[in-house]
Amino acid sequence: MKGVLKPVKKGRGGVDIAHFKNTAEMPVVRIPTPQFVTIAMQQNIGAPCMPTVKAGDSVLIGDKIGDSDKYVSAPVFASVSGTVKEIKDVRLASGAVSKAVVIESDGADTEASFTPPEVHDTESFIKAVRESGLVGLGGAGFPAHVKLNLPQNAKIDTLIINAAECEPFITVDYRECLEHGDDILEGVNAVAKYLNIKSVIIAVENNKPKAIEVLRDIANADNDSGDKVKIMILKSRYPQGAEKMIIQSATGRRIPPGKLPSDVGCVVMNVASIAFVGRYLKTGKPLVSRSMTVDGSAIKEPKNIRVPVGTSMDYIIDFCGGFSAEPEKIVCGGPMMGMALSGTNYPTLKGNNALLAFTKTDKGALAVKKETDCIRCGKCHESCPMGLVPTNIVRFSKAKDIEKLKHAGTMVCMECGSCAYSCPAGKPLVQHMRLAKSIIREAQTK
Repeated sequence: MKGVLKPVKKGRGGVDIAHFKNTAEMPVVRIPTPQFVTIAMQQNIGAPCMPTVKAGDSVLIGDKIGDSDKYVSAPVFASVSGTVKEIKDVRLASGAVSKAVVIESDGADTEASFTPPEVHDTESFIKAVRESGLVGLGGAGFPAHVKLNLPQNAKIDTLIINAAECEPFITVDYRECLEHGDDILEGVNAVAKYLNIKSVIIAVENNKPKAIEVLRDIANADNDSGDKVKIMILKSRYPQGAEKMIIQSATGRRIPPGKLPSDVGCVVMNVASIAFVGRYLKTGKPLVSRSMTVDGSAIKEPKNIRVPVGTSMDYIIDFCGGFSAEPEKIVCGGPMMGMALSGTNYPTLKGNNALLAFTKTDKGALAVKKETDCIRCGKCHESCPMGLVPTNIVRFSKAKDIEKLKHAGTMVCMECGSCAYSCPAGKPLVQHMRLAKSIIREAQTK
C-alpha cells in the first residue's frame, strides 16, 4: 500500500485495554458560548503568564490577555468577547492555584482582526508558533515553540505525528483526522519545511480504519512534495502513543534516560497540534478553543465538543445532559493518565482533551480494585514500557534510599499507569512512583 509503513520495532510492555471509543462517530459540535469564562494564566508546563488586562476592559475573541517574558511559557488569549469582570486566584483541576482572568461574554462572539503571520524562515516560524499560544494539545501542555526551537547541533531527520490516541474513551484526535485532514497536511508541510525535516511519519493505531484511510490520502496527496509523508499503522496497545514508545515503534530508536527526542533525531507532535499550526498559518487566529471528549457511564449524552478555553466543567456537563446517575469518579483526561477530580467547578485549560464521569456500578470502564498484599507476581514489571520494577521502587521510596531509587530508574517512569492497571493486588503504583520522584527531587534541592 503506497505511503504506508509497518512499525520498525515492537515496544516492550504495555497492556491490552478495552477502547470504549463510544464517541468515535460523533462529529465535534461547538458548545454554546458560556456567560462567563475563567481563563487561567497557568496554561502550560513552565512559567505562568501575567494578566495584560484589568477589570472593566473590553475584549474580543483572540485579544491577548496574558503573557510572560519567560522562555518556557505561551501567551493566553480571550476565548469570548465581552468585559473583564475581575482577576482572581482560582484552583485548577490539578490542585494548583493560578491567577485567572474572568470574562463576562456579551453574546456577540466578536473576533479580533486576525492576519496570517509572516513566516519566511525558521526564526519567524518559531516566533509565529509562540504568538499562536499553542501548547501540546495531547494533554501534556508543553509550549510548542520550545519543542520546535531545536538546538543548533541537533540533526533531526524524522517528524512523527502522533495520531495513536491509545487512551480509552478519548476520540478528539480521531475526529481531527476525519474532519481536518487539509489542516494536518498544511501543518506537516510547514514544520517539515522550516525545521528542514526530510521524513514525516503519521502514526495511528490499527483500530481506526477510517482515520487510516484519510491519513493515507494525506500521505499520497499531490502537494506532498518528495513523497516525504508516510503513515504507520501501529498495533492497538496502550501506551502506544507515549512519546518514547512511538519513537521506538516508528524508528527503532530509544531515548536514553535524561535525553530528549531531538537527541535521537526526532520531533513528535500531537495530530491536533499539527492541525492547529496549519490553521494558524492560514488565518492568524490564536488558540482560543479546543475539542474535548465528554463520556463515561455517568454522562447522560456523551459528545465530542469544541469549547472556549476557560469554560467551566459544570457548564460542559450541563450541555451534555447532566449526570445520568451520581458519579463515583470524575476524571479530567483519560482514565489511565488523567486526574481524578473532587467536583466539576474547574475551568478548562488548553491541554484538557477529555472529561469523563463514571457511576459506582460501572464494573468494566473504571472498576476500582480493593487493595490487597503484593504477591510478587511480576506483572507490573512485565507491563512497564520502560522495563522498571515498580515494587522495588516502592520499597526504596519507603526507605528513602535516594541512590537505589536513582539506580532503579525512577525518573524514567512516564506514569502511564500500565503497572497499576495490571496489578492484581490493586496497588496504587503510579502514586508510589510519583512519590518516589518527589523524594529524589527534594533531595536534589537540598
